[in-house]
Amino acid sequence: MRAPSGALEVRSASTHNLRDVDVDIPLGVLVVVTGVAGSGKSSLIHGSVAGGEGVVTVDQGAIKGSRRSNPATYTGMLEPIRKAFAKANGVKPALFSANSEGACPACNGAGVLYSDLAMMAGVATVCEECEGKRFQAEVLEHTFGGKDIDQVLNLSVAEAEAFFAPGDASVPAAHKVLTHLADVGLGYLKVGQPLTTLSGGERQRLKLATHMAEKGGVYVLDEPTTGLHLADVENLLGLLDRLVDSGKSVIVIEHHQAVMAHADWIIDLGPGAGHEGGTVVFEGTPADLIAGRGTLTGEHLAAYVGG
Repeated sequence: MRAPSGALEVRSASTHNLRDVDVDIPLGVLVVVTGVAGSGKSSLIHGSVAGGEGVVTVDQGAIKGSRRSNPATYTGMLEPIRKAFAKANGVKPALFSANSEGACPACNGAGVLYSDLAMMAGVATVCEECEGKRFQAEVLEHTFGGKDIDQVLNLSVAEAEAFFAPGDASVPAAHKVLTHLADVGLGYLKVGQPLTTLSGGERQRLKLATHMAEKGGVYVLDEPTTGLHLADVENLLGLLDRLVDSGKSVIVIEHHQAVMAHADWIIDLGPGAGHEGGTVVFEGTPADLIAGRGTLTGEHLAAYVGG
């Protein structure tokens, strides 16, 4: 277990069903907050920790942006990519933005045409002029590393990470962002995939990737394993370790036993949900939680690790 560098003191927390909770949350380590649904774990963290100075809260809420937004625009990596295309072809970077000069005039760079029908939901049809590629035909004649901008936006994060790696098509600023996206388990996403198609878990991991370069601070994650396969959970744990080892404090609200077992410190709320919850029923290491088996979480974790 890593040694804490201090503690975040929470006193008399009474948000929702919390019963004047006093708890010290260790800093500089991986803290996992557990408990049955409705036990008060989110109320404790979001009510007493999130929003504080130096606290980065990475939730599953919607990401601001239009249906034109995608991982490339949201993370800012489209900017160095556009500049690389412009430099290689001796033209302006604005040509390589579907929201600017390079946009298909028929669909204004949306790739689809929207028809609003009276009394019915709107219908989207693929733009015949650009065939859904969003750019003017002459823009797609310009290439970088053998690909046009549409082909690049259709690469997966993993493919783009390899494409922009040091070599013929090296773009270090884009490669760094893509590495972060791969680290949070989003290697399968297309670089130009509309953000409106992402799940809550994917949105949270995208936000996390964009915050990873920030200095210092406390990170709060709310059930980041949602929708992740087991192999990706392992990758996520490795990422959380790297965050902690780089000097950040990580607080995760989570029910996945693999994350609990990996924690340096566990704060378990309960004993039940709603009016039967709202108190801290355990705080300590995963080993102590398993050994005590005094809570429902402890029993589940013990069964998980075979203890």
